[in-house]
Amino acid sequence: MIGGGALGAATAYHLRRLGVQDVVLLERDALASGSTSKSAGGIRAQFADELNIRIALRSLAEFESFAEEISFRQHGYLFLLDRAEDVETFRAGLQLQQSLGVTSRELTPAEAREIVPQLEVDDLLAATYCARDGYATPEAVVQHYARESGATIRQSCAATGIAVNGGRIVGVETADGRIDTDTVICCAGVWSREVGELAGVSLPVEGEARSMWFTPQDGGLPERLPLTIDFSTGFYFHREGPGLAFGGRERALEDVAVAAAHRLPVLAELPVQSSWWGWYDVSPDWNALVGESAHVSRFLYATGFSGHGFQQAPAVGEHLAELVVGRQPTLDLSPFSAERFATGAERPELFVV
Repeated sequence: MIGGGALGAATAYHLRRLGVQDVVLLERDALASGSTSKSAGGIRAQFADELNIRIALRSLAEFESFAEEISFRQHGYLFLLDRAEDVETFRAGLQLQQSLGVTSRELTPAEAREIVPQLEVDDLLAATYCARDGYATPEAVVQHYARESGATIRQSCAATGIAVNGGRIVGVETADGRIDTDTVICCAGVWSREVGELAGVSLPVEGEARSMWFTPQDGGLPERLPLTIDFSTGFYFHREGPGLAFGGRERALEDVAVAAAHRLPVLAELPVQSSWWGWYDVSPDWNALVGESAHVSRFLYATGFSGHGFQQAPAVGEHLAELVVGRQPTLDLSPFSAERFATGAERPELFVV
């Protein structure tokens, strides 16, 4: 296992659950130190792709099973829509979500403001909301899975090579020596392209940097605050302890501040105490790459989630473990294979922040 974020730790846990005893998890730095720790921690079922919805529902159930341990605040996800084309797209998404059992619904701008009274809604056309969605503490999720997995965890131990003989993996070279193995699972996020190249596997993943900021004040916002997203601009915010965490698609605070001050005017009056940034591991169609290489036996991967890898870790980790042991997958994720780009079977996810 290469990558000590949420996906790697969840996969290690599910391997143990399915009876695999000898699992080694390699992390080049410390557990959860990569993209996982820099994420907003959002967990939602509001997607446009049916597979993502099914993954989300299965992941939600697992997160709920240890909700207190990970501070899973099911305060909802609120999408704010100010463009007619987005309203139509989200309405189609709502129909699909509801057909699969998601309790999402459309709101009027006035109803959105009842949930978040400080919002500027005069230019909004609609909103969508799902009360079961929410956000958790990413590092706590990783620690939970790592502890329960029983895996041998090697931190500060990068994979430096993958030995392949006759199309089969025979070992992994690390900074601390060689590990003999016939199976490698790549959950390395934005570094997955490089890991794949070690084995001669092409994983089309690029990095896109995203920033977040924290204010220690809440501006009078409700305690039960949904993760709120101004979809057209990408500006979002949620509760973080006594204050607020917020971010957007732009790297610079002055760029995000334009949308923030418009949609949530009170935020412009609050001090910014700290900031951080991390990587989105982005695929060509902004949807996940999950599967096993068709060219190198037993090289499995889960990457390219374009911002929703953390929240899909439970179900995807289960899927990878099922592939390893040869069990019929609970969810058929074969359409997410990286091979889809060679066959013209792109599968874009439209609800990407």
